Amino acid sequence: MPSTISAVIGGSLAHEAGLRTGDELISINGHAIADEIDLMFYSNDEEFSLLLKRRGKIFEKTITKADGRSLGLELKSFKISICKNRCLFCFVNQLPKGLRKTLYIKDEDYRMSFLYGSYITLTNLSDADKQRIIEQRLSPLYISVHSTNEEIRKKLIGNAKAGDVLKEIRFLTKNKIKLHAQIVLCPGYNDGSDLEHTITDLRKFYPYLSSIAVVPVGLTVYGNKKINPVTKEDAIMALSTIEAFQKKFLKKHGEQLVYAADELYLKGEHPFPPLKNYGELPQKENGVGMVPEFLHRAGKFKRLKHVPTTPISLFTGMSFYPYLKKLSEKLNKKVGVDLRVVPVENQFFGTTVTVTGLLTGRDIVRSFMGQTRVNEIIFIPDVTLRDGQSVFLDDTTTDFVEEALGVKTKIIESSFDGLIRAIEEVD
Repeated sequence: MPSTISAVIGGSLAHEAGLRTGDELISINGHAIADEIDLMFYSNDEEFSLLLKRRGKIFEKTITKADGRSLGLELKSFKISICKNRCLFCFVNQLPKGLRKTLYIKDEDYRMSFLYGSYITLTNLSDADKQRIIEQRLSPLYISVHSTNEEIRKKLIGNAKAGDVLKEIRFLTKNKIKLHAQIVLCPGYNDGSDLEHTITDLRKFYPYLSSIAVVPVGLTVYGNKKINPVTKEDAIMALSTIEAFQKKFLKKHGEQLVYAADELYLKGEHPFPPLKNYGELPQKENGVGMVPEFLHRAGKFKRLKHVPTTPISLFTGMSFYPYLKKLSEKLNKKVGVDLRVVPVENQFFGTTVTVTGLLTGRDIVRSFMGQTRVNEIIFIPDVTLRDGQSVFLDDTTTDFVEEALGVKTKIIESSFDGLIRAIEEVD
């Protein structure tokens, strides 16, 4: 089926060619266009022909690229392939009822993995999907492995028909598709010797399997009780295993390959390794290396370009609070800024959820009630909001926070540089 054009950027090649929103893009140089990946892949030539449909009439346009300008087309979003697994730790299945519908979408789509870094289990790839991945070089892909022991993996992902993940990885890496793997650590299932076995199996696909992240299972009060949360002792044991492998891989390959999520260090109360150990931070968006990067940037900080007089408050999850509080005290003393850090306990999902990214508007308001300051501004890390919007996971908004607390808010980038920029922009 043709893809509908959802936007034409003004002044772009598509705009100059007379393309319009609502036109249907049938093909480029004879290749059918199913989604934005096809558009990206087949519009790379210096000159190409587009077959389109408008109000039932077929017409053709030829585009000649010049001066590095982009085509300037956006297509209507493709229908996402839905996950049919029943993972014991699936976060979507741990959500309460009544939230916005998009939060309940469980995608298992290699296109989302390529475009946005979503993790897929490789349990639903057809032969046509595989062929397309190879032909269009859809790399890197982000995959959820959890365990290379078939029986353990089938239990964890709740799919007795799941195929051999090593076979799928072997096919993709043999065809030079780069992969980043994650292991969601579930005590009693894939820890201990199974974790060692899984890392050993995955290492064989280096360098096309480029990184392995071990992240602790996230559990809310709404989830089932079949899995226990990762304790301090679990975290310490996992970190010991990971560090042993890192030494071996560093000696053999010159890089560590396997990394522990920041939350494992926080749960284990274990010092973070230096930022240089994380290489190019291949799984930062998976919570691997974000805190070390923040601390590294903070350690290099010298001065503010502008010191605001307005009091500022910044909230954070319970796990990162000690680090951020220490930083705020340093900034207050060193440059004279009035920055306060408020810890927010997650009542919405449960107190075992301690990361900032899963905080909700109601819990933020609850934590600030009765302790706001005159004329203060509250910084809201963008990681707590829906991409590009001002909506929290509980469907409250930044306006709700402002109205409930009687203060101004400012959305900031969730990094040290983002924090400093935001401070300098106040007043």
